[in-house]
Amino acid sequence: MLKRFLPNTLFGRSLAIMITPVVLLQIVATYVFYERHWYSVTRRLSQGLAGDIAMIVDLHRDTKGVDLSEVLKQRIYHNMQIRAQFFANEILPNQPPQASVTNRILDQVLDKALGDRFQRPYRMDTTSFGRDIEVRIQFADGVLQVLTPRKRVSSPTTYIFIMWMVGASLIFLTIAVLFLRNQIKPIRKLSEAVDQFGKGLDIADLKPRGATEVRQATVAFLRMRDRIRRQIDQRTEMLAGVSHDLRTPLTRMKLQLEMLDDDSNPLKADVADMERMVESYLAFARGQDTEASSLCDLGELVSEVATTVRRDGGDVDVHLPDAGSSDREALKTFVRPVAFKRCLSNLMSNARRHASHIQVTVSKDESYLLVTVDDDGPGIPPDKRKEVFKPFRRLDESRNLESGGSGLGLAIARDVARNHGGDIILGDSPTGGLRALVRLPV
Repeated sequence: MLKRFLPNTLFGRSLAIMITPVVLLQIVATYVFYERHWYSVTRRLSQGLAGDIAMIVDLHRDTKGVDLSEVLKQRIYHNMQIRAQFFANEILPNQPPQASVTNRILDQVLDKALGDRFQRPYRMDTTSFGRDIEVRIQFADGVLQVLTPRKRVSSPTTYIFIMWMVGASLIFLTIAVLFLRNQIKPIRKLSEAVDQFGKGLDIADLKPRGATEVRQATVAFLRMRDRIRRQIDQRTEMLAGVSHDLRTPLTRMKLQLEMLDDDSNPLKADVADMERMVESYLAFARGQDTEASSLCDLGELVSEVATTVRRDGGDVDVHLPDAGSSDREALKTFVRPVAFKRCLSNLMSNARRHASHIQVTVSKDESYLLVTVDDDGPGIPPDKRKEVFKPFRRLDESRNLESGGSGLGLAIARDVARNHGGDIILGDSPTGGLRALVRLPV
């Protein structure tokens, strides 16, 4: 349940780990300050103000209904910062003034202090007069109004405490963000390098930076990259030798068969099949190790492959976004063009051998570039779709050796797609046959 509310990124989670204890500490400190310190200070100041108001009430009571003299009022204001005014023949309003949530503690403390000092009816208003507090006391012949500044019952330490908390929190947050960004940057660069390497792209020199653990991970990745490159180079050199060793005897056999001048000799077809199978095996083993990636338009690659399949007798429809549109521009990505065309060619040729019509669609969603190849052939049963990607695996019912397959077409296609960081997914086509979906990460 808690994971749903946690940030997804390492930066967000690290920041949350650092900020959460501080926020909790400040909440506790604020509670203690407001409920203890501020309450005590406000109570003492309110008791002092209530005592001054009680004295003014006693003075007014001694005047027996006559307002205080101006001289006495000036002395009261000079010494107590209280302005007193008597309104004859008035009564207190029935409804108390509207209370403010921010003045909750002040209202409670001052009301208790006034109630303890005198037993006359009164109304207190800490909201309507801005920086002043009004207290109205009911007499038999009128109402005595008392106005005093709010600062008499509020402590300046309240605002100092709030500013200290806010200022310290902002400074801490700024330092934490700057520190975490510098710590996350090497991790992000390592992630980008791993992603590029997984897509088969050349990565720039990656230097170990950051914390010790991040440096160790970067060094381990660079060593793994070097080992993979050495293995690829060794495999390429070995395949070059195997290719030469296999082609030489096949070439001699073809020359000897030509010298026999017998076109009906079945060995010619066998040699041609062997040559084609050897080329397929080498293509599968060689993959696309020696080809560099370049920025290509997938729409153009698909159109070129479709043209080749049409020359071989296939009925192919290609659906692309309009040229020049933003959707068409979004189809450009870095791929190995020859290898990726081999992937598309294997999929379309495989569909051509077993279907009468092929429909190819190129599109893009939020995360992938998509090439969809639909056919109207017999399709592949769901329980057999994983097996067809295994090398040299053929389905006898619908995709067999007699139809031209060597059992490597789909294996090579998926190998190319995965070396680009993507994959191939088989499913049911709306046209009734097989759907091959090629996904490439954007």
